[in-house]
Amino acid sequence: MAKNDNNVCFRTSIGGQALMEGILMRGPDKQAIVCRTENGIVEKVEPLNLPKDKYPILGWPFVRGIVTFADSMVKGMRALTYSASLLPEEEQEQPSKFDLWLEKKLGSEKAEKYVIGIAAVLGVLLAVALFILLPTLIAGFIPGIEGHYTLRSLIEGVIKIVIFLVYLGLVAHMKEIKRLFSYHGAEHKTIFCYEKGLPLTVENVRPQSRFHPRCGTSFLLVVIILGLFVGLLIQVDNTLLRIALRILLLPVLVAVAYEINRWAGRHDANIVSRIVTWPGKQLQRLTTNEPDDGMIECAIRAMELVIPEEKGKDAW
Repeated sequence: MAKNDNNVCFRTSIGGQALMEGILMRGPDKQAIVCRTENGIVEKVEPLNLPKDKYPILGWPFVRGIVTFADSMVKGMRALTYSASLLPEEEQEQPSKFDLWLEKKLGSEKAEKYVIGIAAVLGVLLAVALFILLPTLIAGFIPGIEGHYTLRSLIEGVIKIVIFLVYLGLVAHMKEIKRLFSYHGAEHKTIFCYEKGLPLTVENVRPQSRFHPRCGTSFLLVVIILGLFVGLLIQVDNTLLRIALRILLLPVLVAVAYEINRWAGRHDANIVSRIVTWPGKQLQRLTTNEPDDGMIECAIRAMELVIPEEKGKDAW
């Protein structure tokens, strides 16, 4: 079977996320978590409840990118926490004193929401520290850089990309992350199989490409590359001011990157679209691995649970 990832019947809006020994798939109406455990397959299906359904303005262009990113991050963290809770006890991380205190004061359900919220905030702060604070500070220490705004912005952008690649390269060699990335590969292969109109079987999914043009990894890389160009507009020397301006521009970058990814996803046969998505697909060589049959079965089942009854409702 050919691996030509452009030979698809249609482009689906169904997307997914790799979990601990499982897959999250998100369709137009609901999301499904399917995990492998010691006692067999565990399935969890929930209505999607998108913010734009309650407040239509949140679905407007350039607004929807920020909202979708935040919503996906929170729901993704919640799904990851749930999948981790299904691991054998000896593999689960023991709760900290803070976790136990929260659970005692608020109850397990509320405590979980607080922990997920805190984790999401810490994740954003870590990203800001690694990809805004650190590159700007490093560039600020380079002698003779004052007044050379364009050069400084380019150096900051290159440092940011290097940090991103080094970070991914390091985590990709961790045992747990290797399996996570294999589930990521299973997710992509299953989506390709579905888009080609093939029956969702292990035999049909396995030959598909694990490099998908509409991947979240591509989105993050677009944000970083856009940041390099937007940084050229920052015409100040003061390091703290540069950091503040970059943080203020971050929502703009997310919004624009989302629209670019959305356009590229609809026009992936277009030469410009292929150029835009090419770096992200190459990056997936780090963030996806070849899955085993059990991983593919998880991805297939998660996909089956979110495919809408109304044909075409999930069109990209």
